[in-house]
Amino acid sequence: MMMKTLKFILRSQIKSSKVIPKSGGFTLIELLVALVISFLILTPLLGFMISVMTTDRDEQVKANSEEEIQTALNYISRDLQQAIYIYDQAGITAISSQLRYPSDATKTPLLVFWKRDLVTNVVPTASGNDDTFVYSLVAYYLDNSTSTTWSKAARISRWQIKDGVESSSGVTCGGTKKYVNADNCPTPGFAPFDDYFDGADGLEAGMNKWKKSGTYTTDATVLIDYVDQSTTSVPAATCPADIAATTTTPAITWSTIKPTSMTGFYVCVDKANTTAQVFIRGNAMARLDNDAERIKYSDSKKSYFPATNVRVQGRGFLYK
Repeated sequence: MMMKTLKFILRSQIKSSKVIPKSGGFTLIELLVALVISFLILTPLLGFMISVMTTDRDEQVKANSEEEIQTALNYISRDLQQAIYIYDQAGITAISSQLRYPSDATKTPLLVFWKRDLVTNVVPTASGNDDTFVYSLVAYYLDNSTSTTWSKAARISRWQIKDGVESSSGVTCGGTKKYVNADNCPTPGFAPFDDYFDGADGLEAGMNKWKKSGTYTTDATVLIDYVDQSTTSVPAATCPADIAATTTTPAITWSTIKPTSMTGFYVCVDKANTTAQVFIRGNAMARLDNDAERIKYSDSKKSYFPATNVRVQGRGFLYK
């Protein structure tokens, strides 16, 4: 009986060992069908994701341009608030040969004015050093020169020269006048504007006669990059309507100061009221593309060219 049982178990084991188990998996057709279904589902999702990322990027560069333009206008506003005289187009033409870069056609002076600058802790007194003011000449340029540092768009640069702080017991700075110390000498090339007034001249005529003294060593510094450099199909440089005088307000008559063909930066000046309205249009396209042709202004892409402006009246004092 025992032998029969053992033989039965042995035969069962031999039979089961001859059975080859079938391996599980997908056929090639099943894999191809799954691949097609995945492609149909993932492709729209991927396109949607790329569209969202592109839109987010575009909105970010537009926001950056708007923020930088506003920051630049705020800076110019603070600068202009101390202005004592703002040149109109005729005035800039009269002194353009005396400014920095007189023969560089890629750097156009558009906002030029005299202002008062605060100099702190320079005048000796019995109780310590006191503050004082000096006059300075400021020029803002639209610069569209070729540069490996800046964008393919234009930029606005600021240039300034100023007087020194005079003192009867100070140091000379290459001339006959004495100044508090070497750190408070006039900027090379600076000349006081009041040297050109005489009894027959008015303020405008005297300012338009101003000439530099010596050679400049101070260069302009870039205030803002990515300013629209387009020369065709751009909005015109348009100033506000002139305003007639009333019993409480003086008349405003604007003089437009603009480059020959670009309007990414231009200025309207009323020199009689020491008032200027500054216009800037940015170029966000230049943040996305480095091709000079593709970043030009067009109406279909105007959302990439944010524009804003500010009006400022100079409140500096002129002592003659």
